[in-house]
Order: sequence, then C-alpha cells, then structure tokens
Amino acid sequence: MADVADSGRQRSRIAPYLMILPAMVYLAVFFVVPFVSLARTSLSTTSGSIFLPTLTFSWDFANYSEVFGKYQDQILRSFGYAATATVLCMLLSFPLAYVIAFKAGRFKNLILGLVILPFFVTFLIRTIAWKTILADDGWLVDALDAIGLLPAEGRLLSTSWAVIGGLTYNWIIFMILPLYVSLEKIEPRLIEAARDLYSSNARSFTKVILPLSMPGLLAGSLLVFIPAAGDFINAEYLGSTQTTMIGNVIQQQFLVVKDYPAAAALSMVLMGIILAGVLLYTTTLGTEELV
Repeated sequence: MADVADSGRQRSRIAPYLMILPAMVYLAVFFVVPFVSLARTSLSTTSGSIFLPTLTFSWDFANYSEVFGKYQDQILRSFGYAATATVLCMLLSFPLAYVIAFKAGRFKNLILGLVILPFFVTFLIRTIAWKTILADDGWLVDALDAIGLLPAEGRLLSTSWAVIGGLTYNWIIFMILPLYVSLEKIEPRLIEAARDLYSSNARSFTKVILPLSMPGLLAGSLLVFIPAAGDFINAEYLGSTQTTMIGNVIQQQFLVVKDYPAAAALSMVLMGIILAGVLLYTTTLGTEELV
C-alpha cells in the first residue's frame, strides 16, 4: 500500500510538468530558436552580392549603434504613433464598453457582435479600405472641404494622422474587449451605493468605475501599444516617406536591401525597448489584477 501511495504521489508531482511539456516544446521551437537566430544575425557581418549575401558571425556590436543612430527618428516616431493611438483607443473604447456593460441590456450580445464583425475582414483589406476613404478625391475630403474643416490644398491621406487613425481603428478591438470584461465584473450595487451617498456621476466614475476597470484598461493598453509600435502596414498604405515607422525600415532591410544584420539589430532594438516598457509596467503597477 505504501508503494502504491508513493507511486501516486510521484505521478502527481510529474503530471504538471508533463502537461506543460507540449507548450514548452512549442515555445522552444517557434520562439527560442528564432530569437537566438535573430540575435546571432544581428551580430554578424555580410559579404557577397545583394542577391546572394553571406553572413559571418563576428560579434559586430557596431550594427546596433549604427542602426540606432541612423533610424532614431523612425524609432521615436513609431512609439509616438503607438502611444497616441493607444490614448485614442482608450478615449473611444471606454464609453462604448461602458454602454455595452451597463446600458445595452438584452442587446448586449448583438452590439458585441457588431463590434467584432469588421475584424473578421483581414487586416490588409481594412487598411486599404481606409486608404480609399481618405483619398484626395474621396467623399470624406470633399465633405470636410465643403464645410470648411479642411484647409486649402489640404489632405488626409499620407499624413501622420492618417497613420495614427489606421492604427487606432485596426487595434481598437484589443482595447474594447478587455475594458468590457473589466466593466462587466463591476457590481452595479457599488455604483448605486455611491449615488445613495450623494456622489455625483463624475465622482462615481473617478472613485468607483475607473479604479475597478483599471485592469482592463492596463491590459488593453499593452495589447494595443505593443503591436502598434511594430506595425508597418498602416504607414505603408496610409502614410508617406515622412511617416515611416520602424516596422517599414525592418521590412525594407530584410526584403529589399537584404541587409540582414541591420534588420536583425533593428528588430532586437524594437523588442528590447518594448520589453523594457513591459517590465517597467509589471514592476510599478503589477499584474495581479489582470485576470
């Protein structure tokens, strides 16, 4: 009996490791190995022709200083666009998520479905659709020009705001859903109690709703900011040479110039900055409530 009990305890200790083994193997094959390869490429030098480049690992840290100095504007622009889009997503998503959580009633699932429906269309098609909407000969420019909201020779396409608008639209779903989940968890009686204590709507929002919805707000911020910082589709189709983001540079270096060390170094710099931001978030704000 003792042997059977010991065997059972041993199996119970091993079981958790066996359960996570497939996930660990997946991460090792599809994350760790490519990451090591990318890091190795970023420290290499190239030789040969552009059509058949040869990589030589040489611990060339100059790749990092060179690309950071050369593409500093694109790096700063990428994070500036991503931060602006994140703030816009917050401002647009909070009222919508609040209405769905507290005011939609039996239409809640219908509104959620309508919110999610456009995102069944591929990312690229949605961006090209915005290019059509913002085109110089499009109806939106004509309408804004007719009511005097667009300056003479003004345009919407190929501007910074077009890129930021595209980022906001394409990633807003990742702000709406976490916010909705957090707001739905709030007990309505807490809001009623605040009003019974003669709290104004604004004070109820700042003292009850906003603090309790903060986990969704913080999670949504990360889910929007991280992919937006590395995006290149919106800048490619909605922007110009003056709105190039770091993702565009990485794509060009990999696929056109074929300067693989520079592209890999830029990718590592981008990942490093994002990782530092996430670590700063986790140490200062914590993640215990993001569940």
